[in-house]
Formats: sequence, structure tokens, C-alpha cells
Amino acid sequence: MSILVTGGAGYIGSIVVEQLLEQDYEVVVIDNLQEGNREAVLPKAKFYEGDFGDKDILDGVFRKSSIDAVLHFAAETTVEFSMTDPGKYFANNVAKGINLLDVMRYHNCDRFIFSSTAATFGEPEYTPIDEKHPQKPINAYGESKLMFEKILDWYHRAYGLKFNAFRYFNAAGASRKLGEEHRPETRIIPLVIQVALGKRERISIFGTDYPTKDGTCIRDYVHVIDLAEAHILALKNLERHPNGKYNLGNGAGFSVLEVIEMVSKVSGREIPKVEAPRRKGDPAVIIASSELAKQELGWKPRYSSLEEIVKSAWEWHRKHPNGYRTR
Repeated sequence: MSILVTGGAGYIGSIVVEQLLEQDYEVVVIDNLQEGNREAVLPKAKFYEGDFGDKDILDGVFRKSSIDAVLHFAAETTVEFSMTDPGKYFANNVAKGINLLDVMRYHNCDRFIFSSTAATFGEPEYTPIDEKHPQKPINAYGESKLMFEKILDWYHRAYGLKFNAFRYFNAAGASRKLGEEHRPETRIIPLVIQVALGKRERISIFGTDYPTKDGTCIRDYVHVIDLAEAHILALKNLERHPNGKYNLGNGAGFSVLEVIEMVSKVSGREIPKVEAPRRKGDPAVIIASSELAKQELGWKPRYSSLEEIVKSAWEWHRKHPNGYRTR
């Protein structure tokens, strides 16, 4: 089975590629390397540098590789930038996504796994957040992903597209070979690890007066390898669940202070920290319910403890202090 992975040089996409290769799938990657790293694409995968929304490039990829299914990770993802330049997000996450779907239709490829986001839910009305929770995005990033989920519904109804969409909460951790690098870095675990490595002076805690056990925000972290396994299970279950939408999280929340303390424990290093004002729109608690994915796909996180997640991330960053490349 030949699988096309868009955004396969990025953090989650590259580790999904790694897991697919370990299960003997043929894997083709397309990535423009705007955010991805060429070094993150393992040699056994066939790589095309280019834009996933370019119909000519896509047509060539489909003709050469006889693609059976597409796993779609390529997207604009930085929430705060989506509020100042929403057009870029709708162009990439919606319009180019339609180009991809239409090339798939032309080549009679009807199997699609979509990397969506918990940002489609907006402010949580209750936790844990399940698939029945209202979807009311509060930023253009979440809105663009929700729009594409709705487009997938229509392509399923009209054209018979079989798809699953996964709403991630907070992907974290690393495999032995591959890890997390963003430019700029915005995620808490790699940011705290940068402090432990001496690449950042301190970590800022945005709000210490939330109604939580230690006053800091609580978030749900799910190991990236567990996310990858969910995508492969979805591929195998598309005939039984041809229009599934699933939340993927750990089901347990950890506070900002707990994350900082765990990085300190795993690294054996002190983490200087400073209190900062709350950020606008940061809810106190966001935790996922992944019961539907467990019931329908047989998915179960294998690396659910915060220590396992942080330890894997620390080991990768310790060996790659400058990320994939020395700049």
C-alpha cells in the first residue's frame, strides 16, 4: 500500500512516516520545508519538495507512485499568527486542501486521514472535551480546520471519500530518531527543555491564579508515537468507519508547574522561572476524552505518563541541541 504524507517533514508527520515504514508501508512525502526539516524524512521514504496545494506537482506524484491513501498534515498552524494574517490560513488550510482532494478524485484515490485540531472547539464548555462538544473556534486557525472538516463531510456524501479526522490536543515527546523542532518555538515542553540546555534563560508562566491545584493552566499532553499509531489504525478501519472524527488526548491533565518540575527531574537541572500575566483566551483546563477512538479504532495510549513523554523529548533534544541543523 502506497501512502502519501503531506507535511511529512514536520514534527508529527515525520514520526507518522517513521511508524508507517516500520509497518512496511510504501511512503511518499511532499513538503515545502517551510516548517519541516529535510533531515527528518527517513531515507526509505520517497521525498518530493513542493507545495501540497500545487496540482501539477500532486498530479506528478500520483502518476509516479500510484497513491492508495493520503495522510494530510501540511498546514499553517501558529494560532497567534492566524489572528493577524487569517487569509494565509484559509488559503493554505482550506483552498489548497481542496486542490489536494480534487487531485485525489481525479486519480481515484478515496482514502484520507486529516490532521485537525482541538482548536475547532474554542473555549471549553465542559471537560473532558468529547466529540459532541460544540465547535466554536475563537481563532482563524481553528476556523480553517473546522471548515475543512465540513468540506470532508460533503466530499464523503457526494463523492464517496472515506476519511477520518483527528482533533489533537497537545502532541509531545519524541521517538528515538525524530523529535520536535519549530521556528519559532512556542510549545511548553521544548521551551522548558531549552532552559535546561542553557539555550534560554528562564521560562515564563502565564498566569498563576487560575482555579487549579497550583494556580497554573492544565493541559492534556499525548505522546506523538501514540498519535502516529492512531493514524495507522484509522487507515485499517476506514471501511468500517468511513467518516470518523476523533479527539486524541491523554485523558489526564498536567499543569504548567508540573511540566516544569518534570523537566527539572528528568534533566537533573534547575529551571529558572518567572511569573507573567495571563494570556488572553487561555482557559484554565483543557482535557480530552478519547473514548470514541478507543471504542471504534481500538486505540490506547501506550506512553501516558508525563515522565515518559518528557523523558523521550529530553533525550532527543539533549542529542540535538540545535535541532536538525546547526544554524
